[in-house]
Amino acid sequence: MIRVPFRGLRIKLRQRRHNSTHARIRCLGEQAMDALKGWRLPRKLRCSTTRVTAIVKTLPALRHAST
Repeated sequence: MIRVPFRGLRIKLRQRRHNSTHARIRCLGEQAMDALKGWRLPRKLRCSTTRVTAIVKTLPALRHAST
């Protein structure tokens, strides 16, 4: 499911709640991508693509757990 924020000046309370949860989810994803780019770890990996996928999936979880 793709979540898209509501736009406009006069949005209802339900739509404002939707926008705030959307922003929280997006914030976590953006922080994870920033950490991946900053660590430069995926560029240096020399293993199978399956292992790289597993490592990249765990990095955001580790970052979130450490904060």
